[in-house]
Amino acid sequence: MAAVVESKNSVIPSLDSSGNDSSVYEWSSLKTNGEYLFTATEEPCISCTTFNILAPIYKRLDQQNDSLRESDIKEFWFNRNQTILDWLLYERSSIICLQELWVENEELVRMYQERLGDAGYITFELARTNNRGDGLLTALHQNFFKVLNYRELLFNDFGDRVAQLLHVQSVVPFLSNQNGDQQEILIVNTHLLFPHDSSLSIVRLHQVYKILQYLEVYQTENKLNHIPIILSGDWNGSKRGRVYKFLRSQGFVSSYDIAHQYTDGDADAHKWVSHRNHRGNICGVDFIWLHNPDNKSRKPLKTSWAEAVFSIIKSQLQKASLAENDALASLKADDNGDVISYSAFCEALHQQANLNVQPYRLSFQEADDLWKLADVDGNGVVNHEELKKMWNSTCSEQIEDSFNDNMETSEDCREQEVVGFRVKNACLFPPEVEKGFWPENYSLSDHARLSVVFSPVSLQVS
Repeated sequence: MAAVVESKNSVIPSLDSSGNDSSVYEWSSLKTNGEYLFTATEEPCISCTTFNILAPIYKRLDQQNDSLRESDIKEFWFNRNQTILDWLLYERSSIICLQELWVENEELVRMYQERLGDAGYITFELARTNNRGDGLLTALHQNFFKVLNYRELLFNDFGDRVAQLLHVQSVVPFLSNQNGDQQEILIVNTHLLFPHDSSLSIVRLHQVYKILQYLEVYQTENKLNHIPIILSGDWNGSKRGRVYKFLRSQGFVSSYDIAHQYTDGDADAHKWVSHRNHRGNICGVDFIWLHNPDNKSRKPLKTSWAEAVFSIIKSQLQKASLAENDALASLKADDNGDVISYSAFCEALHQQANLNVQPYRLSFQEADDLWKLADVDGNGVVNHEELKKMWNSTCSEQIEDSFNDNMETSEDCREQEVVGFRVKNACLFPPEVEKGFWPENYSLSDHARLSVVFSPVSLQVS
């Protein structure tokens, strides 16, 4: 944790998207509706920035020579990261979530701690497990928040990924009618596994499931029933993926899409991008998710997860050129006629669907949970109709076309007033990615920087 000292004013040069002194990219690119996104306003807003800063150990300097990395030349990684910090300190978001911080390099970590600390931030760093070299950094500006609790989630068995959970409290009340109460928020920063092949879909889904499970337990233990949640990070999956749909099924909304009034449909799936991966493909994978307190009835977390897993099983079997009936038949045990036994089901997870029950895909308990949801009548076997019903279910997406319009106080429910957030503004940088293409002269990272402004709103919940 970095020491906190008084803020210092800093002057940032006019920089282009690659960090050079230039006027190619003006700071006016951060304007929305004629106003700067991060200037002070009378409304007590908070802002959040998420940015995968591309660890020097992964940044290739020569596409023809994979062994030459930026980490080999100090001048390169030092200057690039100083420029990244210039941008972050110019924006001065109240929450900063970074991925791929080169945590094994003490000098670089100290650079972030000292510069952010001098600007009034308190920082938390977390290395990936098994000495992978990179990790996460979350910074909170002390003018906005004080930290009530900090937890680290380690996914040793899931691609050496990690997540940070911060339970924070606002320094001052967000709304004038709060009777002096400070608002509490849960903030998560994470970086999911890259989908190198389709068999890793279950691993990525599992990482998110574990995060949501932990949040659910943490809220229950600390009696935090009506608290906003912000999930930030590099999710390594697009709006068309199962992780996106799974989070939507649990009431989370993509802040950037809400700000720009994009739907979950295919027509809007590629309106923006935020990453050019090592294969040269561009896609939108960086999200700041928001979950507001509400009275909506949603499927239990375990049910939504099971539906997503069955969808993956079905997809994996169909990729083997199996029609639905043939895919169902492939799950049968030879001596069980038209029903599927538990042993045949587990074998299918391992063999046909390529979803290893152990050591690190599905635990035996989770496989058992899937089985219990499929075996509706509890007779110890699953017939074709039961399985069809289960894997043809999909995560029920909680699409709210007029999300911000629905944040008004309800006249029918006066039991408890809580604070939620309205998405006020959101932008990606460099600005070209908002139009769906990647500028060749952008070299700060292989990810765009996403920043969102939230304004508080009073909600009524039971």
